[in-house]
Amino acid sequence: MHQVNITYPSGETVGFPFGVKASATVGGFGPLRHPLAAVLVNNELQSLDANIITNCALEPVLIDSAQGAFIYRRSLCFVAAIAARELFPDRDLVVGQAIGYGFYHYFEGGPASRDDVTALDRKMRELVLRDIPIAKQWWSYDEALDYFGRNGQEDTLLLLELTNEPRIALNECAGFREIHITPLVPSTGVLETFELLPYDEGFLLRYPQKETPNELPPFEDDPLLYRITDDARKRSNILGVASVGALNRINSPKRMRDYIQVAEALNNKRLAELADQVAAKSDTCKVVMIAGPSSSGKTTTSKKLSIQLRVLGFEPVVIGLDDYFVDRTRTPRDERGEPDFECLEALDIEYLNEQLLALFRGEEVELPSFDFKTGSRRPSGKVIRMTERQILIMEGIHGLNDRLTPRIPREQKFKIYVSALTQINLDEHNRISTTDNRLIRRMVRDNQFRGNSALTTLKMWPSVQRGERLHIFPFQNTADAALNSALDYELGVLKIYAEPILRTVKPMDPEYCEARRLLNFLAFFAPIPAQFVPLDSIVREFIGESSFKY
Repeated sequence: MHQVNITYPSGETVGFPFGVKASATVGGFGPLRHPLAAVLVNNELQSLDANIITNCALEPVLIDSAQGAFIYRRSLCFVAAIAARELFPDRDLVVGQAIGYGFYHYFEGGPASRDDVTALDRKMRELVLRDIPIAKQWWSYDEALDYFGRNGQEDTLLLLELTNEPRIALNECAGFREIHITPLVPSTGVLETFELLPYDEGFLLRYPQKETPNELPPFEDDPLLYRITDDARKRSNILGVASVGALNRINSPKRMRDYIQVAEALNNKRLAELADQVAAKSDTCKVVMIAGPSSSGKTTTSKKLSIQLRVLGFEPVVIGLDDYFVDRTRTPRDERGEPDFECLEALDIEYLNEQLLALFRGEEVELPSFDFKTGSRRPSGKVIRMTERQILIMEGIHGLNDRLTPRIPREQKFKIYVSALTQINLDEHNRISTTDNRLIRRMVRDNQFRGNSALTTLKMWPSVQRGERLHIFPFQNTADAALNSALDYELGVLKIYAEPILRTVKPMDPEYCEARRLLNFLAFFAPIPAQFVPLDSIVREFIGESSFKY
């Protein structure tokens, strides 16, 4: 019988029968500190019931790893869907945004009572206690259509309209099935740590941090983000596009152009409302501080907000925080000894505050310019003096942190948090990660304008996320207002740019796992031509040909 050779992280190679289940090979890992969520087979993420059909390097994916935590959370949502189907077969449970280490869930058609949430919690714990296997199954296309049709999973049916594959991969547990988006944990018994917390008209399905998979962190509410994402979700429902399948269905030239025009108009309307809020505080407000995570669209937001403020009779002046970096020789080092350009101390805070105070006193100030080639700051030649109708706009990752502007009174600052909070789902039980949306934006922009490969962006992304957790997210609830920069159609446009560069990441690269996951995810989107995107759209910040200069 043909065999496959499996090489473990220890370097040991062992032969197994061709087609062996991954679960039958994991003994070679030795003792593990936490349960397995999945395995990496030549850097491709696979469930434990996958058949191994080639020689490979095999690595464990534990629930305290980044991939393992992702699988754990997806699996919890799957078990919640099973519990809801058993208890409330006539109600559709939908997963929403992440809030405080939890996913918001709600029932379409009515709120969830506390008794409903208690019953769901009890049913989920019963399913976990039974340790039911979660399997990947292959069904014929017509069988999958029939199953999802009979079970009322309309959004999943719409997803299948884009494919003509003869076989469809499904996840199955306790007789319930959903389309296979990603591997899930091998059985429900792995999912011991969770809780259901009533929240607004639904509940939060709370999960552990990856570093501490056996305990739940204290709950920290995020009311600002919930309000703007809930508003975006309701708008998506009004427009009739609450899922990717529904978006694909309107992907004809006329209908998609119309939809994009409405989506962009809604974004511009929100920017006009923000300008009104700034204007209402113009007696005291001197500077608008805009902050948000990577690729949230901060730069375009500052430019479009400037236009809206000009409509109201103001003369906005945009100041770039990057021009206030300290000289490269003074840049602090991180724990690896590398320059830490994202920490607050990388900026010359004293010099920035001196210039702001001088401007507010009506004095003339020459703005600096940072030369990234020499790593030093120099005069820009641009001299400004603030008039009565002028207002400063500053954009940067530390904009919400009052330690950036300690000498500026709070009433003179208006702080805006910007993020891409995607609100359409793949289907009822599979959400689109806002982090994935930003990562794809970043990857496309880095390739288009900086010549970086997808591999380069994927390698640096964990460091980017670390900076966001340290310097941005802790301050987001101090904002006076927030803007959701996500446009529900954008991933159909970004797909055209992202897929070719993701395919350049090869199986020998450790980042191949993430590249494959993103490719599988983007496969659900019908491509949308870039020519439909307005020249002043936030999307243009990432794909190019914007009417703005960056």
